[in-house]
Amino acid sequence: MVPTSKRPRQPVVAVTGAASGLGRELLARLVSSADFRRVVAIDEERGDIHEATWREIDVRDPLLANRISDIDVLVHLAGDYAVDSDPGERRAYNLRAAQTVLTACAAARVRRVVLVTSAMVYGAAPDNEVPLPENAPVAAEPDTGMVGDYLEIEALVRRSLRSHPGLEITVLRPAAVVGPGVDTVITRHFESPRLLTVKGCSPHWQFCHIDDLLSALELAARGGVTGVVAVGSDGWMEHEQVEEMSGIRSLELPAGLTFGTAQRLHRLGVTPAPATDLHYVVYPWVVDCAALREAGWKPAWTNEAAFEQLLELRGENRTTVVGRRLPVKEATLTAAGATVAVIGTAAIVRQVRKKRRQ
Repeated sequence: MVPTSKRPRQPVVAVTGAASGLGRELLARLVSSADFRRVVAIDEERGDIHEATWREIDVRDPLLANRISDIDVLVHLAGDYAVDSDPGERRAYNLRAAQTVLTACAAARVRRVVLVTSAMVYGAAPDNEVPLPENAPVAAEPDTGMVGDYLEIEALVRRSLRSHPGLEITVLRPAAVVGPGVDTVITRHFESPRLLTVKGCSPHWQFCHIDDLLSALELAARGGVTGVVAVGSDGWMEHEQVEEMSGIRSLELPAGLTFGTAQRLHRLGVTPAPATDLHYVVYPWVVDCAALREAGWKPAWTNEAAFEQLLELRGENRTTVVGRRLPVKEATLTAAGATVAVIGTAAIVRQVRKKRRQ
């Protein structure tokens, strides 16, 4: 008798942070996919995707390994990425969650883990290659902001790969994520009355719509891409095009004055985000999504279409004050605008004093 070939058994996939946000959106896609035998949802409370198998547990719980012993692939999306979170508490949560998940997956013999960080880890700099290759050095400055969290999480990944060579880990690094429900330092920049630029350098803008991030996550969960994978729309937009589409005028300032003022404002507690966050709205950090391209993946959203939706989603009756949203009538500054306002006010004061002396 000639043996019949058997189709490989479809894997069981789990998603952490599955009750809300990006985790919920991915879960909704996976439960309708024919590529997985079963879909497990992991969160502290049960969500509304009833087709999934729910397991209620805090991902920081050391007992997590006991709850994922039947899992083949785990997509880790549980985390605190709110702009307004306390930096210390946010980092403690994110690092503990990532560390526990990686350790639990190794102990439970999970074959593949998928995590999301950001292309911000490459750093934003005036002399950055455009686009940056995926194997470009991680050159971002460690800070108290989200970039610092991403750098620490990727350091955990590297240590885990050395400690557990049998564990396959894929890290997705999206460009500036936009779409419904997305609230970041980048999206809030376009709620400002002015776009900050620095002399001698023009930003290049690349976006990653949440739909494209989700499709890249599905591909990674299936094993279509591995290692470090950049995600984003093809190409980039020049700053002049962004300015024209948004209708927001730019204000150009010297780099030294801009970052020096921003750092002082952060030190005084005026702005919640570190001065290094401003690098990502004035310097390029465009990425080349070579691995996804080679795997046959194509973004559904262009940079222009993603940016247009970002503009449409801005609140009509709100703006951003040093990283915190307030009604328009109460708002005077933005995260980047705080620097612009302080420098502009100083210039006005100097002009008034000069006139008085004349």
